[in-house]
Amino acid sequence: MELFERLPILPPMLEITRLHNRGAAFSFLDQAGGWQKYLFLALAIVVSAAITVWLYRMESMVRWIVPSGLALVAGGALGNAIDRIHYGYVVDFIHVHWYDSWWFPAFNVADSAITVGAAFLIFDAILDSRYPRN
Repeated sequence: MELFERLPILPPMLEITRLHNRGAAFSFLDQAGGWQKYLFLALAIVVSAAITVWLYRMESMVRWIVPSGLALVAGGALGNAIDRIHYGYVVDFIHVHWYDSWWFPAFNVADSAITVGAAFLIFDAILDSRYPRN
């Protein structure tokens, strides 16, 4: 697909649109001049390395939701890092909207993995807070 090319999937709410994001979530710092590429790349690598160490040291009896959430966050961060290394930007393509009146910022599968992983971790924290510690 060419940049900005649109392919309707479920009109009026979902399409595939090729967009390039040099920034972070919701194109934060997209127009910052280039230094942000290295910042977000370093952040992704450091966070993924820390999560890998955390997973390695984690007890085997921990609930499945924590390691799953951490793996999704690390995988999403590394997926976006690979895009940044290869292209210099992240390719976003999932575009959710309602007719032409409301548009959610475009995202990709790696962004979805990070979001679902974070939701798993928040859900586990909520569940954990319901049980008193001994």
